[in-house]
Amino acid sequence: MVDSQRIRHAATEVLETEARAISALTARVNGDFVQACRMILDCPGHLIVTGMGKSGHIGHKLAATLASTGTPAFFVHPAEASHGDLGMIRPDDLVLALSNSGETEELLRLLPGIKRLGVGLIAMTGSPEASLARHADVHLDTSVDREACPLGLAPTASTSAQLALGDALAIALLDARGFTAEDFARSHPAGALGRRLLLRISDIMHSGDELPTIDSQSTITEAIVQMTRSRLGLCAVIDNESLTGIVTDGDLRRHLEQAGDIRDHTVASIMTPNPRTIAAGELAAAAVEMMQSHRIQGLLVTNEEGKLVGALNFQDLLQAGVV
Repeated sequence: MVDSQRIRHAATEVLETEARAISALTARVNGDFVQACRMILDCPGHLIVTGMGKSGHIGHKLAATLASTGTPAFFVHPAEASHGDLGMIRPDDLVLALSNSGETEELLRLLPGIKRLGVGLIAMTGSPEASLARHADVHLDTSVDREACPLGLAPTASTSAQLALGDALAIALLDARGFTAEDFARSHPAGALGRRLLLRISDIMHSGDELPTIDSQSTITEAIVQMTRSRLGLCAVIDNESLTGIVTDGDLRRHLEQAGDIRDHTVASIMTPNPRTIAAGELAAAAVEMMQSHRIQGLLVTNEEGKLVGALNFQDLLQAGVV
């Protein structure tokens, strides 16, 4: 029979142990941490992250985080490095080596080759007295009082500390470089964030023959024909080449409820004058914010001269993956 109380207690112990390990790192954001950041910022090449076992898994993640936040980085497996992959490391690179014990044989085996290349070494270990720490130019201390594993065997608190300090390093570098959300989006063009930060209104708007327009003296029946053709749920009202209003599905429903058959009425009788618009060069995410804040389902798009050039609705934003 599963003891639910025991399960909750064990899980809570893990979280509390790892939280204490991470909290203890705050005091270690010291001169060594700053020096490590300076070395990485001054590095003309790549930051090469390496580690074995669980530290290697953390290293993979840190290399990806660093690369996506403005620091050119990639992971090299230390065992493979001894069999040829050391050639991936160039003299203008910098190495970040992760090892809780600081005595990992595969990493120590790389030290002579790294030194011959003149490559700088940042070590992240759980022991300042370990061989890897002593041979490094800078040591980052990720020691923990104990592992969260009750057997004291499985790397748990120690890997959490590595991950947290690595993230702190990446974000400190991001801040130092002035790395922006737009920079982040450029390295994530296929992701939701990339779409939100890179996609413009002009990329998804309907224009040309797809843009439904009508003048204010046309009948509502004619407006319905235009709206049905475009399937946008709206129609721009243009008089003397100027945008004077908008007719939406909502306008039609409201006036039908109030006046019954309005098919022969003019568009001017139901249109919303001076409609909200958005510039074609704006981010598509701005259209989402505008539609949500004003509780509308569509927007007309204008150019720099204020001329109507397009339209879009909430469905367009959904299909583009912006929402």
